[in-house]
Amino acid sequence: MLEELSVRDFALIERLAVSLSGGLTILTGETGAGKSLLVGAIGFLLGGKADTGVIRAGAEEAVVSGVFDVSHNADARAWLETRGIEPEDGRVLVRRGIKASGRGSVFIQNQPVLRADLAALAALLVDLHGQHEQQSLLASDNHRRILDRYAGIEEETTAFGARFAELAARRRAFESALASEKERAREMEVLRYAIDEIARAKLRRGEEAELEAEERLLSQHEKLFAAVQDAHEALAYSGETGSVLSALRRGRAALDAAQGIDANLAELARRADDAYYELEDIADSLRNYAGSLRYSPERLEEIESRLAELHRLKKKYGGSVEEVLTRFEEDTERLARLETWEEDKEGLAADIATREAEVLAAALELSRKRTDAARSLEGRVEAILHTLGMPRARFMVRVARKEPEGGKPIVGPQGVDEVEFLIAPNPGEAARPLARIASGGELSRVALAAKTVLAECDTVGTLIFDEVDAGIGGEVAVAVGEHLAALGRRRQVLCITHLASIAARADNHYRVEKDVAEGRTSTRLTRMDGRARAEEIARMLAGDPEEEASVAHATELLRKYGNWWDG
Repeated sequence: MLEELSVRDFALIERLAVSLSGGLTILTGETGAGKSLLVGAIGFLLGGKADTGVIRAGAEEAVVSGVFDVSHNADARAWLETRGIEPEDGRVLVRRGIKASGRGSVFIQNQPVLRADLAALAALLVDLHGQHEQQSLLASDNHRRILDRYAGIEEETTAFGARFAELAARRRAFESALASEKERAREMEVLRYAIDEIARAKLRRGEEAELEAEERLLSQHEKLFAAVQDAHEALAYSGETGSVLSALRRGRAALDAAQGIDANLAELARRADDAYYELEDIADSLRNYAGSLRYSPERLEEIESRLAELHRLKKKYGGSVEEVLTRFEEDTERLARLETWEEDKEGLAADIATREAEVLAAALELSRKRTDAARSLEGRVEAILHTLGMPRARFMVRVARKEPEGGKPIVGPQGVDEVEFLIAPNPGEAARPLARIASGGELSRVALAAKTVLAECDTVGTLIFDEVDAGIGGEVAVAVGEHLAALGRRRQVLCITHLASIAARADNHYRVEKDVAEGRTSTRLTRMDGRARAEEIARMLAGDPEEEASVAHATELLRKYGNWWDG
């Protein structure tokens, strides 16, 4: 619902700000006062095309802004959520401007957006009728959605779309697999070769480190043996300077003698004993180690050959033996899957065929429900049109299946149907799409009839009618007023009218008028209440707002519709 509207420097409107409420709001005024300019400003706000000609003479920029309550509009909230725009207290601020340079700006909640984005959101917020822009009923792309909502099958259609998407994904995967038979054969050949080569190598995790350690030992056998021998001799064999152990034995004997004199040396003597026995054990271990060393040129050659094989496999299949073994496991699993393809292919094809049959059955059931709903919608809209000055009009909802292929209907994400609303305003005329109705008044009445029927299921919160009373009067005008009032009890309705019988139905009444000050003309908006409203109705009835008989007639008309109060 549009709660606040602000217009600055748009055509003849210099400054205008108005707070709007729900129900039926009527705009009246003399011809040329600027009523359609106000609707034009709203159309501009909703994303309609505009150029610098809409800027008030002498101004640099035209700006229109509006505050919309979206708390009860799930479609609009979902649209905003997908774009990361947060309503504040359930409301969004929309602002659009155009500068004299031709540069335009569009903001939703102070976030800059494209005009196309604004138009997309506006289609969820407002239906503007009377001109051929901004009308959801004119866009055939919306007709299927409107019919589904009327039929109460929106959730069913959404669920169908998910099933169709899953089927389409399975088809793509299956067709891709079929198209790559040669590639699959080549891949299997490559996998088998790699698996066989790695398997023949009989790799073992940790093997490479063990081999490298053994290679170092064998390749430096002589150096290692000499070092061990030198260490052993230094510890155990006397030479010119004597061995470490012999020197330590002499030291132990001297300490034994010393501790007999001073008991404080006992600890040092014990530590010398420990050192002696530790070094003696090391010397024995070195002797045994040196005795175990064996040099085998055959074993060294075998190790170097194995390491070369490991290096070749690492270069070809991975950076380490562990990675090569991982590659072996993955390739084995991949090959197993590819080898079972022929077995799986029949099962997948059968599964897809089953799903296709189920999806087609669901699509045909949706089509049946749409067809039933279409007949109901046609009858209800026609019945209302017959009371709105179009007694011979025929309203049709065409539910046509997409052109068949091979005897089966073509199924899409929303089923098998193409839905379009058609109208034949007069006898003998062929039914045509709504967008081809020449008369704005007829189009507005079709919209009024359709919206009256769809009011319970349509989520668009604001309806604007500019030419709904064109070419009508008498009982038809009364009927139009009744339907507008009924629609106003469910939606916010703004309507420009020249007919008193319609204006008297208003919950809110504004007069649009021109002022001339200092040689400049401006359009302003004034709320009509009490005596002022009766005088405006009187002007519409008889052209004289002050003639008491006309005012009395207007007052009675307002009382009749429950819209009169003293004040």
